[in-house]
Amino acid sequence: MASSPDVPSADNTPENPGSGSPSDIPDTAGATGGPHRRGRVRARRAAVMAVPATLAVAGLAVFTAQGVLGVQFAISGMPFTVTAKSLDGTGFEQFGGLDNMIKDSPNEGDTGGQVLIVTSAIKKATLDSLCQSVDLGGINLLIKAGSGSSKVEATDLTTDSTELSGNASFNNIEIGNDASTLDKAGVKGPAGVFSQQADTVHIDNLRQTNYATTAAVFKLPGLKLSFSDTGC
Repeated sequence: MASSPDVPSADNTPENPGSGSPSDIPDTAGATGGPHRRGRVRARRAAVMAVPATLAVAGLAVFTAQGVLGVQFAISGMPFTVTAKSLDGTGFEQFGGLDNMIKDSPNEGDTGGQVLIVTSAIKKATLDSLCQSVDLGGINLLIKAGSGSSKVEATDLTTDSTELSGNASFNNIEIGNDASTLDKAGVKGPAGVFSQQADTVHIDNLRQTNYATTAAVFKLPGLKLSFSDTGC
């Protein structure tokens, strides 16, 4: 989470047709992977229209999620883990997305350079005991902050995740919105995409696997960066 979300830019936001919406993402699979890869990429785009999300009474689990590009940069293709004892947010939105790597990325694997993600947007967030780690191949880059009396604070925070877990509660939640109509966090997705939003969100024991994070403001009190044999 220590990089940025997604403060929408003029040229690449979820509202901008050129930002990675299913109709505008170039089909690069055919050039390198033939019909088999092309079929996988098309299936990802089709899945954008039905992002599955399951809410439990005591928790939130987001399973395979698809949708529009949530960030304004090409992702590295290296996932990173984010954990926190708790997250409190005001103005919460969530919808599916597709993130893209650079052409011929060494981390592409069999993905065709696209990763199915769920974008979570929070207008104002506070996190207790933030930990972020990325596996660099036998060693982890570890970032910790906000474990003392001062907590991590972020505004206009967005995260692009493939996994999200924790014990969650929401106030005034709306499930099944068209993503283009969202208005709680100031971010809009594409027309026809499943989404949800709430006035507030609280998550205990947050754990995410992310590919991108952005924020207008990100305050990290007690920041500590180190290398470790273990991640978060």
